[in-house]
Amino acid sequence: MTGLISIITPAYDVAGYIGDAIASARAQSHTRWEMVITDDGSRDGTALAAERAAEGDPRIRILRQPNAGVSAARNAAIAAATGDALLFLDADDWLAPDALARLLAGLQQAPRAVAAYGPWAAVADGAKPGDPPMRVKTGPFPAGEILEVLLVRNLLANGGHLLVRRAAFQRAGGFNPGIRYGEDWECWIRLALEGPFARAVGNDPLLYVRERAGSAYRRMARDPAAFAPAMTAIWQNPALAARLGPRLPALRRRAEAENDWVVGKELIRHGAIANGQAKLRAAFAAAPGPKRALLLAAAHALPLLPCRLHGPFARYPEAGWDPNRATAGNG
Repeated sequence: MTGLISIITPAYDVAGYIGDAIASARAQSHTRWEMVITDDGSRDGTALAAERAAEGDPRIRILRQPNAGVSAARNAAIAAATGDALLFLDADDWLAPDALARLLAGLQQAPRAVAAYGPWAAVADGAKPGDPPMRVKTGPFPAGEILEVLLVRNLLANGGHLLVRRAAFQRAGGFNPGIRYGEDWECWIRLALEGPFARAVGNDPLLYVRERAGSAYRRMARDPAAFAPAMTAIWQNPALAARLGPRLPALRRRAEAENDWVVGKELIRHGAIANGQAKLRAAFAAAPGPKRALLLAAAHALPLLPCRLHGPFARYPEAGWDPNRATAGNG
């Protein structure tokens, strides 16, 4: 590898955020990078905001296209990129200053690895670099062959804490424009079919992910139908059947249970507590475990618990929850 990293950034109506993403690229301790931004038909002046933030830096290029979705925007940027490693930074997130250096070190220490990944942190919608994160995700990010683990559960927040060898990504194929939700997960699974993953050097967050009220995750993760296109593409992949053979049905059942758990949690966070609890019970019945048992009990005890103890089931502000109240009611 030459060490040139292409930062791939799709951008749609993120004029208020993209400056932080660009500034975090310009602050990298590893300086051999380029950034290709695809403005995907934004209506709020995103491209102009990007131009202002990138002014004077020839490493940053901005493409424009009619709105075609995040996968098409990423694919356009990849086609224009020249690096031999790719990182997929969303336009409303930002990188730690040593993110590229640590990811590249992890990849270089594992010559067979197709990608390296590592810790990330969640931040509030209005956060700025330097603000304390709401929570930090330090793992699990296992090294080696992660295909079976990844099939059951997406280990990544997004591609901003993942550095991929371009050759391996090209063998796996690009992002599928026909998938609106879970398109990254489906892509990472195809990538994991190509070889093992490595872990980035260090345990500090590589990436800071905004939890935005209007994000696709918040809109779609509570809807079981939103998972269907990605699940269909994943489980109909003939390479998967060839690799895993008779283990495939059991893995699919576990993945479906994991999806049900996500749907149940998100229903509760949006205020539909009874429906969410039902989904959690179904997920637990399909894939029981001690941690899930404790969380299931907690989900049913929400009306008795103060807000600060609601943990992964805490209501989203836009769901109508009053954070000054001590208990939750059914929604």
